[in-house]
Amino acid sequence: MKSIKIASRYAKALLNLVKEKGELDQAYADMKLIADTCRESKDLVLLLKSPIVKSDKKIDILDKIFSSHVSRVSQNFISIIIEKGREGYLPAIVEEFQRQYKREKKIITAVVTSAIGLDDELREQVLKVVKDSFKSEVELIKKENESLIGGLIIRIGDKQYDASIQRKLNDLRKTFKERHYTNN
Repeated sequence: MKSIKIASRYAKALLNLVKEKGELDQAYADMKLIADTCRESKDLVLLLKSPIVKSDKKIDILDKIFSSHVSRVSQNFISIIIEKGREGYLPAIVEEFQRQYKREKKIITAVVTSAIGLDDELREQVLKVVKDSFKSEVELIKKENESLIGGLIIRIGDKQYDASIQRKLNDLRKTFKERHYTNN
């Protein structure tokens, strides 16, 4: 609970600052890069949480990693987080910033899972349907799951549309189990 409050406060502070400076989209790109880096490097997350590594050393390391890739505002923000002893919360702060940014920009995230990747035509059709349904901009995340056999699953928030062949087969199995068929 504490981490959620901390992440929310710092993310909101950054959001307000970059809105004021007109650097909202740049900060979002920076936070996305930081989130991706943290997701890919468990060692970086362990370093951030380590009480043994001193704050100035953590700042130096993160400057070396991100200085040529993120804006000065984002670099300063990271430094402040570390100076305040909140570096262990950086991944949560970054993710919360992304959520708040999407809320601010009225962007919804749609996760589309298919047996094989989406081709451009199907991707555009899915985007159009979701945009029209939700009257919002859409961030589309594509995933593959061969067990679906065919079709796709679209998940937006807590809503899910399952048009996979695997689902239809499961429904058919359930129907056969519920009904007792006899051979004549």
